[in-house]
Order: sequence, then C-alpha cells, then structure tokens
Amino acid sequence: MENLRNLIETAWDNRNLLKEPNFKNAVLEVVDLLDRGELRVAKPTEMGWVANEWVKKAVVLYFPIQQMEVIEVGPFVFHDKIPLKTNHKEMGVRVVPHAIARYGSFLEKGVIMMPSYVNIGARVGSGTMVDTWATVGSCAQIGRNVHLSGGVGIGGVLEPLQATPTIIEDDCFIGSRCIVVEGAIIEKESVLGANVVITQSTHIIDVTGDEPVTYKGRVPARSVVIPGSYTKSFPAGDYQVSCALIIGKRKESTDKKVSLNDALREHSVAV
Repeated sequence: MENLRNLIETAWDNRNLLKEPNFKNAVLEVVDLLDRGELRVAKPTEMGWVANEWVKKAVVLYFPIQQMEVIEVGPFVFHDKIPLKTNHKEMGVRVVPHAIARYGSFLEKGVIMMPSYVNIGARVGSGTMVDTWATVGSCAQIGRNVHLSGGVGIGGVLEPLQATPTIIEDDCFIGSRCIVVEGAIIEKESVLGANVVITQSTHIIDVTGDEPVTYKGRVPARSVVIPGSYTKSFPAGDYQVSCALIIGKRKESTDKKVSLNDALREHSVAV
C-alpha cells in the first residue's frame, strides 16, 4: 500500500508520468481496491473522520487516463469514461432498474438501490436503502442501516483533497428531498425531516434547551432535525434565512426501527 501511495503522490505532482505503465497501473489498482471495498477515501478514528488524501488523488487521476467509450445496456446507450458496476449478484446487492452505481464505488452486502445513483469513490454500508432518485456523490461515505429517502442529494467532495467527504453515519434516516453537501457529517442515528438542507455554513440550531445552541458542518448523534429559519439583518433590511432546527433526540434503543418510528411520531416529522 505504501508503494501505491508513493506512486500516486508522484504522479499527482507530475501528470506526464501517467503515460508510464507503473503509474497508470497504480491508479487503476487503487480504483479497483475502492470498487472491492478494500480501500476507502475516508475512515472513522477516535478523533473523528479523516480523509485519505492520496486515495482521493487517485480518483481524480483516474479520469484523465480513461478513454470515452460507448456503454450499451439493452436499448440504453451511455458515453462515458467510467464503466458501471456489474457484480451486484456476487456482492449480494439488490439493484432495481434504473439504478446506477459507477465502477470504483463500493456497496456492501444487503444494500438496496431503487432507481438511484452512486458515484465513484462512494461507499454504502449494508442494510442501507438508496431510495428512488436519491444520489450519493463522489467519495461520500454512507453508513449501515441508513435510509436515504426519495430525492435525497448527498454531495460529492473530491477537491480540496484534504476535505472530508460528506458522511452519513450508521442508522440515520434522511427524509425526502434532503440535501447534505460540502463534507457535512450527519452523526449516527440522526433523523432529518423532509427538505432539510445541511452545508458547511448552515446554522444547525438546537432549540430543545433554554438557550439555542448552534452547530455548523455536523448534526450531533441521535438528533431529530426539521427545516427552519432565523432572522438576519442585511443593508436592505431583515430577512429570513434558512437553517436546520434540532427539535429533539431520538431515544437510544436496541430496536432502531421502533426508536425511529417513535421519533417521527413524537415530533411530527415529515419524511
């Protein structure tokens, strides 16, 4: 692995080296390891999530060494540089037409893809459903037993290289038409109601106590979140700016489904 890393770092500084077989093959091997789930672009540590910058570099370098090709799937024709994943049966993944996962992404056993999209470098954990028209962007890390509801947009992050990809941790429920981008982190067992938007600059305001507590870039574990707004002053006057409101906590429970249903009913969260 260290040899692979050195080759990728060297090629990153001198793209002309990609013409040489050993550097090109290093890029191809890294993407293949991503595709098999033996490597990932970010990993959890005791200090939080850490991006593997050199792996992200390999993903970026994969594009210039690939040639455009016609991809035919029955009557459907595509024209792209990156092939589609084809080993779903062997991986134990259910893929409903017209779901698409690109080569270089990894789907653990038990993933269900309704008509949806998973981009290169992304990783989706077992038991997770990527529901209709949901998208998982490049290098995004989706945990186990997550539900990405219809139309959810999980943003991709390739550059800057040091940026942590967008993270959805285990057992989260992401409601319809939610958007999570710019490397934001949704911590385990959180519930986002329909239409919540989370970016690095979004005010995520916990309103459950006597005084509001504001977070940015992450939703704390087990939070129940709905769309909201707050007043902000501009030269032209005071206007309402979108935010996300933490209105409660999902109860800790060994039965995550019961805990989720209770949270949705208790807080009247639209999903």
